[in-house]
Amino acid sequence: MTPVSVSTPNILAIEDDPVLGANVHEQLGRCGFQVTWCRNGREGLDIARREHFDVVLMDILLPGMNGLDVLAHLRERSATPVILMSALGAEADRITGFKRGADDYLPKPFSMAELHVRVEAILRRVALERRHGQPSREEAAGLNFDEQACDVSHEKQWAGLTPSEYRLLETLHRSSEEVLSKPFLYQQVLQRGYVQHDRSLDMHVSQIRRKLKAIGYHERQVRTVWGKGYVLSAAEQDG
Repeated sequence: MTPVSVSTPNILAIEDDPVLGANVHEQLGRCGFQVTWCRNGREGLDIARREHFDVVLMDILLPGMNGLDVLAHLRERSATPVILMSALGAEADRITGFKRGADDYLPKPFSMAELHVRVEAILRRVALERRHGQPSREEAAGLNFDEQACDVSHEKQWAGLTPSEYRLLETLHRSSEEVLSKPFLYQQVLQRGYVQHDRSLDMHVSQIRRKLKAIGYHERQVRTVWGKGYVLSAAEQDG
């Protein structure tokens, strides 16, 4: 499988494990990626701010600055896709990662083949967005979709969505009141197949709900239709 970008995709790997870091650097390099590897969280943040990267791969338990703090600082200025790589595989840790703005979460140990697939999925998704190339703003039931910012606003308050969260909400918005299945959303939003125990989509939904509530948007809600998927529909009126 070859990278989808015309130019060589530029990857930043922030990983302090010398064996895993070297393996990621070598294996992704063989797949045609340009990989920059560093072992310190603070150094990784500085590099990410100075240079352009297509994807950032990052451990959580890092010297200098832990990965979640690096991610929070990075999200202040950048929407670069971030895949967290961590042995902290509990659901609470994954939720924290998504809250800080991660696009994907890969529990250790993982195979290089799976890492490659996750990176390719993000690159494919970004390339598709660039091909569509229609930066626009759209007002929908009190919610302003800004494609260029990859965010939504309500009454001049921005939700602070991650790129993955924006894509998910926008996909549900395009099919408002229609239930979209998890396999369909995994393919359309995350650009990979659905695996039964993968909770990434559920966590993105949880974050969207929390962020829309935080900006006072209640006209429509992302609802779970058990056994089927998700739907963006009008909120139920009390009484």
